[in-house]
Amino acid sequence: MSNGADETQNFGPESLAVQAMGLIDPQTHAVVPPIHISTTFLRDPDNGYRSGFAYGRADNATVRELESVLKMLEHGAAALAFGSGMSAALAVFLSLPRGARVLAPNVMYWALRRWLMNEASSHGLHVCFVNMEDLGAVRTAAGAGCDLIWVETPANPLWGVVDLAGMAEIAHAAGAKLAVDSTCATPVLTQPLLLGADVVMHSASKYINGHSDVVAGILVTRAPDALWERIENMRASHGMLLGPFEAFLAMRGLRTLHVRVRAACTNALDLAHRLQAHPLIADVLYPGLDRHSGHAIALRQMKGGFGGMLSIRVRGGEAAAIAVAARVQLWKRATSLGGVESLLEHRASVEGAGTPCPDDLLRLSCGIEQVDDLFADLDNALRAGAGEAP
Repeated sequence: MSNGADETQNFGPESLAVQAMGLIDPQTHAVVPPIHISTTFLRDPDNGYRSGFAYGRADNATVRELESVLKMLEHGAAALAFGSGMSAALAVFLSLPRGARVLAPNVMYWALRRWLMNEASSHGLHVCFVNMEDLGAVRTAAGAGCDLIWVETPANPLWGVVDLAGMAEIAHAAGAKLAVDSTCATPVLTQPLLLGADVVMHSASKYINGHSDVVAGILVTRAPDALWERIENMRASHGMLLGPFEAFLAMRGLRTLHVRVRAACTNALDLAHRLQAHPLIADVLYPGLDRHSGHAIALRQMKGGFGGMLSIRVRGGEAAAIAVAARVQLWKRATSLGGVESLLEHRASVEGAGTPCPDDLLRLSCGIEQVDDLFADLDNALRAGAGEAP
């Protein structure tokens, strides 16, 4: 395979991700493409830029390589990489016209929810928060007029599931765009654009990179329309472009995305079943459980697994939950998710006042460790708090 060769198009997405679309450095024939770090580029004799690159703030060859793989995985027409998931999301909102009306979820990534609550109005945006699992409520809210519906599924940290095909129908009937934060589903499990979404967003810091050493964001569009053009201009003018080293590391992560996500899904489902029977757990929130309110939708639109994220509610309330987090050894008490290592945190403490997160809830990001070890560590922490011998 060679750089840009057409012969790669007949292979499946997993194979193409592993081999970075078959990109081979044309000069050295290196299997791992080099990092392009130049910030400026030679003009042609006629003063043009036929190479397609003029200055590093707006574009970069290594970033383009990452975008090409994500575009393929999401079945999109174009992709853009950003310096963080937050900057990717904000590029969408800030590209809307002043006076635009936005529908956003009641439960979503807390930092973006906080920005929508506290700062969006200063940019001329009107935000209405809706229960996105209730299509009737969304349809009613959209009937009052809207320009964008933003959804997250599964929704962090309560893991509700949104019917994307139904949501796309509502959005388009209202003349609105549908944007989907699919960070926790990943392109391995869900492709929102194929279900009718207009834009899909990932915090690539999470599963796409997968090694907890890169902060990055990705947007992929179904069609490069006027909104997409404004988003592209927003990235260039505001200096939101992902750096080449980060793009290189994210591309490294993409090569193992499918195996990592499947391993995390297997661990999460196993733990969810064990923990729902645990006497010291009041509830387990995970779309893979039959009794989960969104299980039927997840079966339909999540292919090959239900994600590596789940939350547990600990009997004994907030103090008991925090005590369990303090006692674990293999699980790491840390923010973020989607890495190969398993992370745990008391989410209400992180989100603060106004959080929809119960104070007895621990959010678990399942890594790829031995699942028996993960369960034993949680079980020991739970039982120690109850005064039982591990």
